[in-house]
Amino acid sequence: MTRVFSGVKPTGHLTLGNYLGALRRWAEVDQHQADALFCVVDLHALTVDHDPARVRRLSRQAATLLLAAGLDPKRCTVFVQSHVDEHARLSYLLECVATDGEMRRMIQYKEKAAREQGRGGSVRLSLLTYPALMAADILAYGTDEVPVGDDQTQHVELARDLAVRFNHRYGHTFTVPKATAPKVAARVMNLQDPASKMGKSDDSGPGIVYLLDEPEVVRRKVMRAVTDSGRDVVYDREERPGVANLLEILAACEGGDPEVLGGAYESYGALKKDTAEAVVELLRPVQERHRELCADPGYVDGVLRAGAEKARGMARPTVDAAYRAIGLLPA
Repeated sequence: MTRVFSGVKPTGHLTLGNYLGALRRWAEVDQHQADALFCVVDLHALTVDHDPARVRRLSRQAATLLLAAGLDPKRCTVFVQSHVDEHARLSYLLECVATDGEMRRMIQYKEKAAREQGRGGSVRLSLLTYPALMAADILAYGTDEVPVGDDQTQHVELARDLAVRFNHRYGHTFTVPKATAPKVAARVMNLQDPASKMGKSDDSGPGIVYLLDEPEVVRRKVMRAVTDSGRDVVYDREERPGVANLLEILAACEGGDPEVLGGAYESYGALKKDTAEAVVELLRPVQERHRELCADPGYVDGVLRAGAEKARGMARPTVDAAYRAIGLLPA
């Protein structure tokens, strides 16, 4: 059975982009068709300045929303990254296989390092090396497929390269994974800046629909979405990015085709109204389930404990094999 691994980073509140680009597919497809593991990758939240209490709060909220989105602990493994030591154990080995040049070419490091240098500062070393930890997240479980948005495929390519290199140098140890992405709304864009993705770490709240936004807040944000010059409602990602984003969101919510939907509207206002209502209805059951889970914190704790135990049992043989292969003396 195909093994799937993916995760969410608790650096902000989960968004509509996270749901349409990842969570919904995990719940509706991946957990039913694969041996699937889904992880709150809290160690990755430490690569930038952070409030420890906020990281803990967002980690728990993310885990609860994974369950609220439909992940079933009887069908898949849901856990928190820092609860499974094998991630950190394997990360160092992969740092010993990766090169400095590979790390420095990673987009997030290049962008954030340049931004900090412009301010006269410097980034944390972990921001440079964390792609090795991300590769460890994937490779520790013998992962075949990693469902990600298109902005994360670079990290999966690195994991592939490190797996191939390790296997070549030290003997076959790792499965070489591949990235997979949904066909529609793989990358939902910011409603106020359709050139930028709807990121949970972004501070521009008016352009981001959060999974726990109240219905009226959702409607207000969508109705105020930036559109484009002209009046025709046409799906054109290059020339009409604002309208294209709304059409992709609507299509993802209702299961339609954004190009076909574009021909059904004569005004931006009508498109916005229908998109807003589609998003509200999409999020309604997720929010209701989230409230139920928050009222039963013991259940969430139990799911995470059981998930970590299962994940640990799955990862340890591979990580132990990597330690032997690379030349470390068995304990």
